[in-house]
Amino acid sequence: MSKQPQPISPMKNFFAGGFGGVCLVFAGHPLDTIKVRLQTQPKPKPGESLLYAGTIDCFKKTLAKEGVKGLYKGMAAPIIGVTPMFAVCFFGFGLGKKLQQKTPDDILTYPQLFAAGMLSGVFTTAIMAPGERIKCLLQIQAATGKVQYAGPMDCVKQLYRESGIRGIYKGTALTLMRDVPASGMYFMSYEWLKNILTPAGKNPNELSVPSVLFAGGMAGIFNWAVAIPPDVLKSRFQTAPEGKYPNGFRDVLRELIREEGVGSLYKGFTAVMLRAFPANAACFLGFELAMKFLNWLAPDL
Repeated sequence: MSKQPQPISPMKNFFAGGFGGVCLVFAGHPLDTIKVRLQTQPKPKPGESLLYAGTIDCFKKTLAKEGVKGLYKGMAAPIIGVTPMFAVCFFGFGLGKKLQQKTPDDILTYPQLFAAGMLSGVFTTAIMAPGERIKCLLQIQAATGKVQYAGPMDCVKQLYRESGIRGIYKGTALTLMRDVPASGMYFMSYEWLKNILTPAGKNPNELSVPSVLFAGGMAGIFNWAVAIPPDVLKSRFQTAPEGKYPNGFRDVLRELIREEGVGSLYKGFTAVMLRAFPANAACFLGFELAMKFLNWLAPDL
């Protein structure tokens, strides 16, 4: 079980999580761009080959066509969105842990850590769903060449004009299906790996940088192993024209499996896994460093 000498402070988690989020975007955005381009590339006409053969090919073509800037396309939205989102995510996890403790030095079981992680997933979806929808729409318009939205704010305005708040929150149920179990997995596996990597008699909070990077990176991989199938459905659903899937994700699932088989639920798997490790390693390292700084700055908060 995890040792927690420092009482849990959801507020500190909030700020440290925000910093972790910034680290995550810088480390992971290039592969996120590639993931979305691979997941949404059009089906080739008979006799034509796919636009991108795979992760490496998409990387090369994007670099050749748009340079390094192409890989960081649409990064402003995630930085603005991700910082509060990770802040809220880590806050939710801190709160989830605190609510389950009877005394401040209670050590939580893994199922309790999983439950605290799931709570953080509910918290983030409220912020996440609109941000994801806007991000997907902006990323595919760059790839398809049809410029419909000038930028994130313009996209929000147009969606709101077309279909009100529902247009902005399209895909929320799918975002919940993706983030609630995946967040539980994310935080639980991180705490579990931290405990495994801690030498006997030592405190998990004093882990070396390589150990934190490894635990964070692997937590990212566990998180996405749970999250990819609903993520593929969500990308499809959120970028589809109005009314294409009247019954929501059930229609998307049926069409995908009918047309492309069950394997298509793991589309973009390589890009996601390649990104998950460094991005989440960077995130948890940023989080742990910020936590150390905040505990030094305000030990009693």
